[in-house]
Amino acid sequence: MHYFDGHNDLLLNLWLNYPDTPGAFFEKIEGHLDFPRIQQSGLIGGLFAIFIPPKHYIADKYPHHAKKLDNPLEVMWEQLAILKELIKLSEGKIKLCTTAAALHQSKKDQVFAAVAHIEGADALALDSSSLERFYHAGVRSVGPFWNTPNTYGEGVTGSFPGTPDSGPGLTGAGKRLIGQLAERKMVIDCSHMNEKTFWEVAELSNQPLIATHSSVHRLCAQPRNLTDQQLLAIRDSGGVVGINFGNAFIRPDGARCEETDLDILVDHFCYVAELIGDGHLALGSDFDGVSVPKALGDVTGLPLLAERLRRRGFCEESLVKITTQNWLKVLERTWSQ
Repeated sequence: MHYFDGHNDLLLNLWLNYPDTPGAFFEKIEGHLDFPRIQQSGLIGGLFAIFIPPKHYIADKYPHHAKKLDNPLEVMWEQLAILKELIKLSEGKIKLCTTAAALHQSKKDQVFAAVAHIEGADALALDSSSLERFYHAGVRSVGPFWNTPNTYGEGVTGSFPGTPDSGPGLTGAGKRLIGQLAERKMVIDCSHMNEKTFWEVAELSNQPLIATHSSVHRLCAQPRNLTDQQLLAIRDSGGVVGINFGNAFIRPDGARCEETDLDILVDHFCYVAELIGDGHLALGSDFDGVSVPKALGDVTGLPLLAERLRRRGFCEESLVKITTQNWLKVLERTWSQ
């Protein structure tokens, strides 16, 4: 079976730990992802986040990198350059996909399909031409927010247990950004949006609502997770939710504990399938960005997850939708509108 994943933080891992040797990706590296394990797992593509971490997250371990964050736009370009360097070093085994046709051709040719995604658009406000420049450089997906306020509004904030209704929505600049993304037919990622922002985006955009890496609030009351009403809106728009694998986003107690039964993750898939159908359900691992159940381990655990889904009643047709087809269809619909 093949898999397509809605979110990973590989580029941040490489930027922090292998900035001068990104080619180590083709060997064994620390984290959830490297090319040998990707090939072993059956992963055929995914969205690769360009992400600027808060300075205090990395200051102790990576003081040099923390200083670089004073120029966040430059860091974004550095992370995109790492992705393009991986593509070059792959000698045709990885392709940057910017169209639906490229995605389908990559699948046909058994070439790994990488989609460049910006997670947190804070730095775009520093240069009015930056969105256009990133678009021309191959970026096709943007999550306007992470957890902190920016020029465009506020991301979802708060601790467990909490509600996604955590603050005001889009600013005027935020509404203009949503319009610019829609005009360019780019994915507008609703993960990390608070509830008010989510509903404003639903009103402003006629695109499918997409949450690349979010789980179910009813099962785990993290503010970052989606309410039933949000899930239903995603269904009604023809969108997709990629289930986040992070322990803190799936456990009923919200703990960041790796000793998490894999069936707790499967519970989120089952809940979404029952509420909105298997046509709107996908993978959103957040690999290299969160701790995942020890039983899953890393990307090589995807076949084990598929087997657990089978045991819970998902047929092969449903599994194909969840593991690959739904992402390919929603990206095609978004990019062709």
